[in-house]
Amino acid sequence: MKLIVGLGNPGEAYANTLHNMGFRAVDLLSNHLQATLWREKFKADMVKSKFNGQDFILLKPLTFMNLSGQSVVACTSFFKIELKDMLVVYDDLDLPVGKMRYRENGGHGGHNGIRNIMEQCGSSQFARLKLGIGRPKGKQAVSDYVLNKPNQENQIAIDLMLENSVSILDMFLQNKTIRIQN
Repeated sequence: MKLIVGLGNPGEAYANTLHNMGFRAVDLLSNHLQATLWREKFKADMVKSKFNGQDFILLKPLTFMNLSGQSVVACTSFFKIELKDMLVVYDDLDLPVGKMRYRENGGHGGHNGIRNIMEQCGSSQFARLKLGIGRPKGKQAVSDYVLNKPNQENQIAIDLMLENSVSILDMFLQNKTIRIQN
């Protein structure tokens, strides 16, 4: 069983903000795989399905970003999913807008959602797909920046990045991590 977790914040007010890149990528993958029977479980929206013989779960924690680990631990414990079979998708301030980076494991890089997952799981040994949103310009606070929608110029690069993320998530489900890294 594979688990792909998209990080974001629940509610319409956050739907298209920079901090919801993980939710948006998982939604696109859900549509791509025609896995659309979402239900609420583990303090999350989740869908369980199969792709090319591979069972998978898509998970969008509803606990707000900083408590995402609660949903992840509940899901991985219930389905006995090993962390090596989990990929977390989220926004990254340190990557330029529209760039992606796949990592097999690593630190939290200051991202509170990843930090909470690491604390709750007791490990950093899970894959992640970082979606670049860049840093705020000028004196804008990071919290204000990530909780706003992208400007028109950045929206084009973000839309393309989200479309491209689907192929990476698809490869993860097919155990093609070497291909992702290349």
